[in-house]
Amino acid sequence: MRMNADKRSCGLAIDSDYVELAVEIFAMLADATRVRIILALRDGELPVNQLAEAVGKSPAAVSQHLAKMRLARIVSTRQDGTRVFYRLENEHARTLVSDAIFQAEHALDQSPRHHHLNEEPA
Repeated sequence: MRMNADKRSCGLAIDSDYVELAVEIFAMLADATRVRIILALRDGELPVNQLAEAVGKSPAAVSQHLAKMRLARIVSTRQDGTRVFYRLENEHARTLVSDAIFQAEHALDQSPRHHHLNEEPA
């Protein structure tokens, strides 16, 4: 049986069933350590110890954040022997964090750096 797209509510509609879940995602990302974890994982997977070093937190604290992020399906894992590697589940968390950082740059600068990344030096 094929799903009829006309009967499904658009995810971006004002009355979308996804709005409340989106708010929960924003709440999950409203933590500097979690944002830093996403930034650290944007180029690939890392084990907890390397993530902890990258974000300047203890492995135990990072593990707690990762457990919550895994439940929210923001990160996923891959086991290699006794080591567990974490990676972003998809590109959306990376995009959300990038856009939030870019918005923060706009709040501080009339001409934010991300607008000039592709310009050649004079």
